[in-house]
Amino acid sequence: MNNWFIRELNAVLTIAVRDILILIKTPSYFIFSLIMPLIFMGILGGSLSQNMASGLPYDYGQFLLVGMLVNMLLMGTTGGITSLVEDRTEDFTQELMVSPISRYSIIIGKILGSSFSAVLQLLGTLLTALFMGIHYSLWQLLAVLAVSPLICLAAGALGMIIVAFIKDNRTAGMVQMLVVMPQMFLTGAFIPVNNSQGLLLWLSRMMPMTYCLDLARAVFFYGAPGYASIVLFHPALDILLIMALTALFLFIGTFFFVRSETNR
Repeated sequence: MNNWFIRELNAVLTIAVRDILILIKTPSYFIFSLIMPLIFMGILGGSLSQNMASGLPYDYGQFLLVGMLVNMLLMGTTGGITSLVEDRTEDFTQELMVSPISRYSIIIGKILGSSFSAVLQLLGTLLTALFMGIHYSLWQLLAVLAVSPLICLAAGALGMIIVAFIKDNRTAGMVQMLVVMPQMFLTGAFIPVNNSQGLLLWLSRMMPMTYCLDLARAVFFYGAPGYASIVLFHPALDILLIMALTALFLFIGTFFFVRSETNR
């Protein structure tokens, strides 16, 4: 039992470290992580703040900051997981599949490595917030970081759905954007969705980022004015739904991914 656990743990760490080393050797990734917050948070968010946020009963800048932090975690982790498609074309995944390790250890290792890169992307978001004059306390930031592992796990499970059915690297990148981009606008990352109705309401409730955002804002704005106007659900319900969706996506994605690799 101990030997099995040590073997699986070594596999998880090895796969995670491999992804981290690839990130370190790719400086363009760091440049991208700085540009993204400037575009979405600085330009789009800044425009919304100046033209539409004056009547809100809370600080829109902080609302936007949490939305961008969660969005970067989602994009970074999902993007890292979809790199499994590239690994497939290089036959790296095939070598993993014939090794005596659990398929879930492979996935967990990829999620850990991808989560590391996603957390690094938060630096660009925090720098953009500094330039925009958005204020927050250390405890508020730490509260969001405390729930970030759960958010990254949910994002990784969502990424597994993509790699389970997409075999081409270029297509995987396009599908990732089609999955992530709508969630930015339908789940409340930039625009409050408290009054969404009809199809928009149903779409937002079906997206895991809705509950990740709501949980992050619940811990960030806890005890602050306007809390009731910002948070949609009880944090316990957010955690329950995130865990349920994560387990569902992880099971489905891993099952079909392993089957596709076995049939190669």
